[in-house]
Amino acid sequence: MARPTRADRTHAAAMLFAAVFTAAYWGAFFSSGAVQSARDPVYLAFERAFPLADGYMAFCLVTSALLLLRGRLAAVPWGIAAGSAMVYLGGMDVLFNLEHGKYADRSPEMLLEIAINVACLGFGPFTMLRLWGRRTHLGSMFGR
Repeated sequence: MARPTRADRTHAAAMLFAAVFTAAYWGAFFSSGAVQSARDPVYLAFERAFPLADGYMAFCLVTSALLLLRGRLAAVPWGIAAGSAMVYLGGMDVLFNLEHGKYADRSPEMLLEIAINVACLGFGPFTMLRLWGRRTHLGSMFGR
């Protein structure tokens, strides 16, 4: 059985990092509030709607990464699910931030939110496209 490429291992590591970062973010959000960019009830209610969906995204990221490291074709649909979740969640966050003028705030917490938005809207499509392009290689070299 052939091994995953260096690019596959790098991509898998990035997916695992995104999942761990997501868990750390929510740990900080609920324990200390250190990552909260505002304290108003609307913002807090909006953010509290994300953990379940972010958990699904993180689960898909971890599953895809582990399958990719094993050279399994099943990494592709899991990665597409993860990437799609990132785009969806990033889009919701961007729209909320635009509608509520949040991007005008340049606090460290809001800069982190901006980085998360960019990561979701960049890494999500990248993951979907890259893994879709790897489907033939994964299917032919490593079996289904």
